[in-house]
Amino acid sequence: MSERVLLVGGGGREHAIARAIANSGHDAALYACASNRNPGIDGLAAGYETLDENDPDAVLDYAGSVDATLAIIGPESPLDAGVTDALDDAGIYTFSPRRAEAQLECDKAFQRAFMAEHGIPGTPDFAVFEDVEAACEYVEGYDGDVAVKPHGLTGGKGVRVTGDQLTKAEAVEYMRESDWNDWVIEERLVGEEFTIQAFVADGDLRTTPAVQDHKRAYEGDEGPNTGGMGSYSDASLQLPFMDEDDYMDAVDVLRATVDALDGYKGVLYGQFMLTETGPRVVEFNARFGDPEAMNTLPVLNTDFLDVLTAARDDEPLPQLSFRPMATVCKYAVPDGYPTDPDAGAKVTIDDDVIADVVRDHRDQSGDDAETAPEALLYYASVDDREDGIYTTTSRSYAVVGLADTIGDAEAIAEASLQRAGTEGLRVRHDIGKSDLVQQRIDHMNDIRGGAD
Repeated sequence: MSERVLLVGGGGREHAIARAIANSGHDAALYACASNRNPGIDGLAAGYETLDENDPDAVLDYAGSVDATLAIIGPESPLDAGVTDALDDAGIYTFSPRRAEAQLECDKAFQRAFMAEHGIPGTPDFAVFEDVEAACEYVEGYDGDVAVKPHGLTGGKGVRVTGDQLTKAEAVEYMRESDWNDWVIEERLVGEEFTIQAFVADGDLRTTPAVQDHKRAYEGDEGPNTGGMGSYSDASLQLPFMDEDDYMDAVDVLRATVDALDGYKGVLYGQFMLTETGPRVVEFNARFGDPEAMNTLPVLNTDFLDVLTAARDDEPLPQLSFRPMATVCKYAVPDGYPTDPDAGAKVTIDDDVIADVVRDHRDQSGDDAETAPEALLYYASVDDREDGIYTTTSRSYAVVGLADTIGDAEAIAEASLQRAGTEGLRVRHDIGKSDLVQQRIDHMNDIRGGAD
């Protein structure tokens, strides 16, 4: 059967999903719709419609016009808007959760109440407030540092942590000056963050390698939070500061969540803090991470379309296979991002630049075909004009290096960025570098009392 797959969303994460579908060994046509036109997705798709991706009727109309047989939604906002519900109800199977299940991400109060009710391991101490003044009083009186989280979706930029980013007095000021009345206040978790993304359908759970994102805007983990400046994964399932038990403990949390959340389908993203006592849950997301999808999908040996069709056809999800390669993803963002970004810089990187850098590294490495160095370009929020591609005010594009080691993958990603030039753009050059990775290892060793 020939598949016609609809992809909703136009960011870097969606470019990674589009490439995974386009690379399928099956007879499949990709169609996309989004609020912006992503040139990378446009080049892979048989059709691309610019529309309001949060409008269920608009997405459904386009899905019908292309006779979609499957769909997948990249961003969180369409999930909260009920786009999955509209597609599912029209008979177009969508490998994404319906709105009720997506509240695990979209409603932070629901998320914590759900975890407490079902005894999900790793649940932090928390309290929920519908009045900002009551929330502020709780913060001021709490014995220890806290994370303050607005109730709804904030694009990964709404959380503030005392003892790390700001003082309690500054947190209270931030809360009072915000537009939010509803807050979730949690104990501050201390350790190293990591993410595990899982494919879920009919109770089946298939997990992917752990990834570490870098939310802070500037090198050395300084500055405000962003949607994510880059990320890395290792050639094994775990990261260098983890062991196999840490990974499996986090998988147990995901398993318990799926068992308790009847009917969940799609990607379940668990963000964890590896603490002295093991993994604790920072949050759940109901879709691929951005940038984490760009680490995971390029090393997935299993045909991604096999995952989608098995889910739709009520078959067991395939066991996943991954290439034994490390990945390093680095985002290029406009100068001034995220607080005061400047748009309009010309993007000078393209697939030819990437190919030149890969050729140089392969000539030097002599690796076999499975683990030969690679680099991939993923466009995110850019303005595709007749005379070239230009930046907007959001993240512009990402480069992902793949190699035997994190260090080699970082070198490929960095070389690609340097070869193209980044005038008018900013990059966190420290992501994936050996000294920063070692800092993570040393940090966990200190937390665990010097244990290896």
